[in-house]
Order: sequence, then structure tokens, then C-alpha cells
Amino acid sequence: MKKLALALASAAALAVLGLTACSGGSSADSDSVPQDPATAILGVWGEPDSQGKPSLEFAEDGSFAGTDGCNRLFGTWTVDGERVDLGAMGSTMMYCEGVDDWLNRAVAVTVRGDALVVSDEGGAEIGTLDRQR
Repeated sequence: MKKLALALASAAALAVLGLTACSGGSSADSDSVPQDPATAILGVWGEPDSQGKPSLEFAEDGSFAGTDGCNRLFGTWTVDGERVDLGAMGSTMMYCEGVDDWLNRAVAVTVRGDALVVSDEGGAEIGTLDRQR
């Protein structure tokens, strides 16, 4: 009889754990779950169709391309822990009056929810780009 009670209690506990594991979390919970940078980075960030606005697009082959709002940017990316290193970024060299070319100083990026956080050589955050849907 004790064995049956123990078996039923164990089965009930496993059922509760199983239901808890299958329940959906809030969007705040999903933002706190670490994402694989190699897949989270893929896609378009910023405003590629807006004149004078920065954007980047990351491809599965490890390349990226975009604009600082004036000049074209391009290069390759690699994952380093939770961040993505941009390596040696190439750029055209046009002069564009009134365009803030902060994205030219990007060295690494991290994904934070639906934002791409851009860092400079010293690791300081220099800007963010929103994910395009």
C-alpha cells in the first residue's frame, strides 16, 4: 500500500512538472532567456528604406552589409561568447552633410530583445538598431 501511495505521489509530481515546463512564459521571460547569437543576429536591423538612417543585415554565411545612413558598410561576423564581432568592416567614403555616421565605429554587437546593441572598440555602447519584422 505504501508503495502504491509513493508511486501515485511521484506520478502526480511529474505531471505537475511536465505541465509547468510546457506552459508559455511572458515576453519579458523570453527576453531574459539567452539566445544563440549565431541565429539571433540574422536578419535586418535599423531602417534600410529610410534615407540617412543606419541599418545592417546579417546573413547565415557570416557576412553583413548595410549603411551608416550615407556610406555602404560590409564585412564578416563571428560569434565570440554572447557577442558578435564584426571584424574588419569595409565602407565607401562619401561625404554626407548632416548624417551621423556612428555605425562606422562599430566593432561588436549583441542582441537584446528586439534591439541590436552596437559597441565600439572600447566596448562602450554607441547606439542601437531595431529589428525589422
